[in-house]
Amino acid sequence: MVEKKQSYDASQIQVLKGLEAVRKRPAMYIGDVSIRGLHHLVYEVIDNSIDEALAGYCDEIKVFLNNDGSVTVSDNGRGIPVDIHPEQQRSALEIVMTILHAGGKFDKKAYKVSGGLHGVGVSVVNALSEFLVAEVARDGKVYQQKYERGVPVTPVKIVGRRKRNGTSVTFIPDAEIFKRRKFSFEVLAERLRELAFLNNTIKLCIIDNQSGRQEEFKYKGGLASFIEFLDQGRNPIVRKPIYINAERESVPVEIALSYNDGYSENLFSYVNNIHTIEGGTHLVGFKTALTRSLNNFALKNKLLKNGEANLSGDDVREGLTAVISVKVAEPQFEGQTKTRLGNSEVRGIVETIVNEGLAKEFEKNSSTARKIIDKCKTAARSREAARKARELTRRKSALESDTLPGKLADCTLQETHRTEIFIVEGDSAGGSAKQGRDRRFQAILPLRGKILNVEKSSIDRMLSNEEIRTLISALGTGIGRSEFDISRLRYGKVIIMTDADVDGAHIRTLLLTFFFRHLRPIIEQGHLYIAQPPLYLIKKAKEAIYVYDDEEKETLLKEIEKTGREKIEMQRYKGLGEMNPDQLWNTTMDPKNRTLLQVTIEEAFVADHIFSTLMGDNVEPRRKFIEENAQYVRNLDV
Repeated sequence: MVEKKQSYDASQIQVLKGLEAVRKRPAMYIGDVSIRGLHHLVYEVIDNSIDEALAGYCDEIKVFLNNDGSVTVSDNGRGIPVDIHPEQQRSALEIVMTILHAGGKFDKKAYKVSGGLHGVGVSVVNALSEFLVAEVARDGKVYQQKYERGVPVTPVKIVGRRKRNGTSVTFIPDAEIFKRRKFSFEVLAERLRELAFLNNTIKLCIIDNQSGRQEEFKYKGGLASFIEFLDQGRNPIVRKPIYINAERESVPVEIALSYNDGYSENLFSYVNNIHTIEGGTHLVGFKTALTRSLNNFALKNKLLKNGEANLSGDDVREGLTAVISVKVAEPQFEGQTKTRLGNSEVRGIVETIVNEGLAKEFEKNSSTARKIIDKCKTAARSREAARKARELTRRKSALESDTLPGKLADCTLQETHRTEIFIVEGDSAGGSAKQGRDRRFQAILPLRGKILNVEKSSIDRMLSNEEIRTLISALGTGIGRSEFDISRLRYGKVIIMTDADVDGAHIRTLLLTFFFRHLRPIIEQGHLYIAQPPLYLIKKAKEAIYVYDDEEKETLLKEIEKTGREKIEMQRYKGLGEMNPDQLWNTTMDPKNRTLLQVTIEEAFVADHIFSTLMGDNVEPRRKFIEENAQYVRNLDV
């Protein structure tokens, strides 16, 4: 795919537009100025290094979290050009760092394929940074330029000598733009892991200079290793992942897939290393080819009885884990989050490659194909049982959106965008919540005990569970591919509000698993939240202070000790039912005072891995996950 024939110098740096609006409207360029946008700054710099790797010039990328709060991204690529640009009469490095959409990616000579979701480049990172230092090793010399809020404060100058080429960018986000500027090792590490799976020739490292913690990612198996990682907590029914890698019409397509004995469908699609959350033409092509290939094999080998219907798309994707990665020179992104591929030609390319790849695989390993067909036929029978269960349940009015469950305390407002529903555990918490709420816009749904673990349950068994039926009925969306309709969601915010103890955490995980597996659009469209009830009530004289975690408690107690010797009373809340209705309202339900965590699935593969590990059948991966992460747990109630 890659030909190392094109030179890469200042003449290839094209200037499209300046940086005027970046600091005024940063969210337009990086999505938002929250923690998500903060980490997106690092991703933009990493993407430049990944593009060097895709062009065949870089095989190692390192990310350093520095003691002063800055971050450094370095690579061993060619180094950004530093010679004078023929039109701008400035160093190409300064142009790349200070002018929006300046780079070597627009005429496809220096780079055939480039990533980066927003594609705004390192200049936006520079504009939104308190300071940024760019160092380029090129032609035996090390060049450096410093910037403050996007403005150069030094010329491009030689600061040393080095044989190995590469680029290093160090920056600290601007406090005027970002309220929180602390980078998460875990968030960055997971993105590097994802990139290592998608680019098996690159080694990616992250080093936290403060704690000494570091991780290194390199997966020679590429997407096949990705599948094994995702399925650690599941029982595979095929010996090893099926791997397809081919190129057609200058579009490389790489796919890995496997089947497990579970009931979930886990598809992850990428374009130029960008996770296409909403799918697109490449995903449609894969699904179409998979269904056709399995039906063709079943019919050819008489695995479907006379009169038996063909396997449906839902049947062939139950228990499937697949990763689809394509490289497209001119990707067209559509959809609400601009993460759905729209290039129509890619569908046919992927279909052809998958049809040919699976035909070869099934011919070579017919036993694998037969195991998959058996799994699909079981899924078809289960789906038919679920259909009958739905019909029976509908006759009993349990899933009808206009027939609400008796335990639901509904709100009076009808405008969906103004309403919210709290899902709480048990009658005690439900009672406090019902009394403390604002009944105009807040509904309360108490559930009895722990809901079914849907990670281990077929759809027909799931629909026979009373608590799940109650929840589906209250939300109003229906469930299942043919019946789910997000437009029928009865509340703008769906809020999980559980106790701050081990049981509460377990119930929250069960609910999150249910939403992630079966009502994912509710998460994707930003409707799902987690309430943050206080963990402690600390009374100092006549003052009542609510504290939400142990770290905050310790800080507060130290401050109180410094200021005097007032008598302190401390109460630990183990359950929401221990709070008076007015306390629950003031701390957790009042929009003016409360804190809600919005649930997102930007890192969907991480969520899938965690849910399958924690909620699946395999004990060993769960034990390993807990051991590896126990040292990073801050709030654990035992």
